[in-house]
Amino acid sequence: MGFVDTHKEQFEKTITHLRHSISALRTGRATPALIEDITVDAYGVKQPLKSIASISVADAKTLTVDPWDKSLIQAVDTAISQSDIGINPVNDGKLIRLPLPDLTAERRAELIKVLYKKLEDARIAIRKIREDIRRSIDGAEKTKEISEDEKFVFYDDIETLVKEYNQKVKKIGEEKEKEIQTI
Repeated sequence: MGFVDTHKEQFEKTITHLRHSISALRTGRATPALIEDITVDAYGVKQPLKSIASISVADAKTLTVDPWDKSLIQAVDTAISQSDIGINPVNDGKLIRLPLPDLTAERRAELIKVLYKKLEDARIAIRKIREDIRRSIDGAEKTKEISEDEKFVFYDDIETLVKEYNQKVKKIGEEKEKEIQTI
């Protein structure tokens, strides 16, 4: 039985989720990931900004939002203003510009704290997956599907895999922290 192989996809999903969640952490550069998931009240339904407008990078410090339906420009402006990203939109009636202010030392420190929280959440998810695998191995041993020796071989395989994915989490975190600290 490939207990480890069948659960490797869950570990990969954890890494993918981590990458997505930290992509929204603002560094010194403009990136659409900062605002694409902001919910906008459009047509009586809350929708992510990326589904009702095109988001582009005008330059290293400016994002532009161009709603496909110009009647939604005020709703988009309001949604961005009310979000917690700390950017004041400039609305010219056709296009919304988002000039990104320089990050202060305090804001960088806050972003790093948020990053550490997200990294710890990923490590917790990896540990939960490990415990699920261990429970399924223990169950297989109780039903005599595997021997006790095989159980400990699987345990070692799991630990190797967990260490590998914890290293990936650490590396991703170090890269993002360096990105946040870069002025």
